[in-house]
Amino acid sequence: MIRFIKVEDTLPLRSSVLQKGKALELCINPEDSKPDSFHLGLYDDENILQCVLTVHKTNHPKLPHEGYRLRGMATQPDARRKGYAKELLGAAIEHIKTQLHGDYLWCIAREIAYPFYLEMGFEFFSDEFEYKDAGKHKEMYIPFY
Repeated sequence: MIRFIKVEDTLPLRSSVLQKGKALELCINPEDSKPDSFHLGLYDDENILQCVLTVHKTNHPKLPHEGYRLRGMATQPDARRKGYAKELLGAAIEHIKTQLHGDYLWCIAREIAYPFYLEMGFEFFSDEFEYKDAGKHKEMYIPFY
């Protein structure tokens, strides 16, 4: 089941999957509490949170129109390859398109996630760059216009 959640609900997965076990308070993004941000979680049949993501209304300077940024997408390691991330991201995209009337969703994708985002319809729009302690990344987006 997919539902809107609080930022606090996203932090344990962000910490364990994306931030190498950092303290939860260090996994908060400045945009998390903005009124035009939202957080989604996918729960399994036992009501255990398996996958999370956060979206902020943030235009990218290289792209026109009204944009949203995907951040903090994480899936429990033992829940991978079950389609949860695809289902959750699909729900976020649908919400942005139909309820928020956004023109695109963009993200800074980790190298390991490039195939996932490409399969979801995202396109690259930057050269590869490296974050210290986080590896190679590229900016990607999916247009809705």
